[in-house]
Amino acid sequence: MSETVDLWVCPVCPWAWLASRWLKEVETVRDVNVQLHVMSLAVLNEGRDLPEQYVDLMKQAWGPARVMLAVEQRYGSDGLEAFYDRWGQRFHVANERDDFDATVVAVLADCGFDADLAATAHSDAIDDDLRLSHHAGMDAVGFDVGTPVIHVGDVAFFGPVVSPAPKGEEAGRLYDGVVAVASFPGFFEIKRSRTIGPVFD
Repeated sequence: MSETVDLWVCPVCPWAWLASRWLKEVETVRDVNVQLHVMSLAVLNEGRDLPEQYVDLMKQAWGPARVMLAVEQRYGSDGLEAFYDRWGQRFHVANERDDFDATVVAVLADCGFDADLAATAHSDAIDDDLRLSHHAGMDAVGFDVGTPVIHVGDVAFFGPVVSPAPKGEEAGRLYDGVVAVASFPGFFEIKRSRTIGPVFD
């Protein structure tokens, strides 16, 4: 029986996108089934004192997260994955970031999804649901981390932050190691300074 790996992502985070590409590779070399979920860096950073540039990004970040959740509610987990795949290709890989609303509209069209979902970006109608989805992932790891957040059974952790996303058996070895260390109850952190930014290949 496949092992379920639950992955929480915020659509504006490049590290979450890379983690999702890594886990797609893991599915090809390990008996795992990745389930995607929505978290929001905008929710995570509510009420925090942030640099001005990051405040602007967080204001914009509400929109894609709301739309992703609305897609999931209307089209299910397969729809959510389809939207996130296309979103990542446009927003992260092709760098279509000048107009978040335009990218949302384009991705909905790419997927053949109802265009009316784009209006969700500027409505707080499902924000309670967004917070529920967010907290389902984040409460188990605390709030001094961001995204990606991964749950494997009772084991939950932030990360890994990788660039570029490993392929093939290398992806599988990383998965084995990450789950192994995160499964130790007293394990909290491994970290080193990042020397490169997100590499999308």
